[in-house]
Amino acid sequence: MIPSQKHLFDIPNEVTYLNCAYLSPQLKSVQAAGIQGVSGKSSPWELMPQDFFTESELCRTLFAEIMGADRENVAFIPSASYGIAVAAANLKLKSGDEVVVLAEQFPSNYYVWKHVANLAGASIRTVPKTDSDTTAVVLDTIIEKTAIVAIPNCHWADGASIDIQSVSDRCAEVGAALVLDLSQSAGVMSIDLDAVNPDFVITVGYKWLLGPYSFGYMIINKKHHDGPPLEYNWMARENSEDFSDLVLYRDAFQPGARKFDVGERSNFVLMPMAMAALKQISEWGVGNIENSLSHFTDEIAKRAFDLGLTIRNKKQRAPHLLGIQFQNGVPNHLTESLKRENIYVSVRGNSMRIAPYLYNTNKDIDRLFSAIKQSL
Repeated sequence: MIPSQKHLFDIPNEVTYLNCAYLSPQLKSVQAAGIQGVSGKSSPWELMPQDFFTESELCRTLFAEIMGADRENVAFIPSASYGIAVAAANLKLKSGDEVVVLAEQFPSNYYVWKHVANLAGASIRTVPKTDSDTTAVVLDTIIEKTAIVAIPNCHWADGASIDIQSVSDRCAEVGAALVLDLSQSAGVMSIDLDAVNPDFVITVGYKWLLGPYSFGYMIINKKHHDGPPLEYNWMARENSEDFSDLVLYRDAFQPGARKFDVGERSNFVLMPMAMAALKQISEWGVGNIENSLSHFTDEIAKRAFDLGLTIRNKKQRAPHLLGIQFQNGVPNHLTESLKRENIYVSVRGNSMRIAPYLYNTNKDIDRLFSAIKQSL
């Protein structure tokens, strides 16, 4: 297990933050990188043309290594909705097709599918909610009419896990494309992308990847590299490194998935912050993070069960994220009571969502359940 890493974050001792699925606290190293980035624009004459490309390529490599992906398949995006829109623009629907999504899926991975389905005369098929095996219900929902399966590998509201390899195998059987939103698992759950072979992978960077807001990542299968980007920015074009030559417009793009990069990807504040976060995650190792957080959530699950609360069994939940359910729904006053004690969680749907990270300790679990007992 990785010992507590709270010293790397600026979290007051009196605060118990169990809400990384909402927004991660900032690593001190990430904050320092951001401050340095802001200061850099004070001397723009020191910024050279190659600086628009160097850091982004290093960041592309870091993310690819953490995810076990080919760096040539990585693109930078500002949000999950941007990435999902790229996927929707490259996966064509026809009348009668179906797009499979989870019940109560995060809205960014729903609205654009509803839009393109309406335009094509296709429809949305929703995987029903279940308190048991979510994977089995997903597999039953994928049928011959399924053209796209757009899901996460763990539900954002309660951590219900999905065996993505089984889903990928089923997609191959029916000829459906697979679009994964890993915003609640990238950097904290291992996934074999070579085996799963998704069409598109999207993740924000400000949650489990510990980076800044408005900065995310996308992995695009090579078979889609000839598809259209959402925008046509100058950096995506061939030989854009030569600023003196930009007036010579080109049809050819940069190699790999770079054509899908958001404009101004070089963001001299967010890019170094993202790199600092990825370097720290790489140092810890995703597998080590996953194993360490699994011990936390196991203990939280045990304590919740001892209080008579409902929680998914270990095989059906993510290792880092879990939802606690109460007999008559989450008490209206509970989260406010916890906040008064400087304990921070989220309510999503009918679950109180607990999302710990490496800055948490057993003392935080003690404080959480002491407050829950008092409140109940």
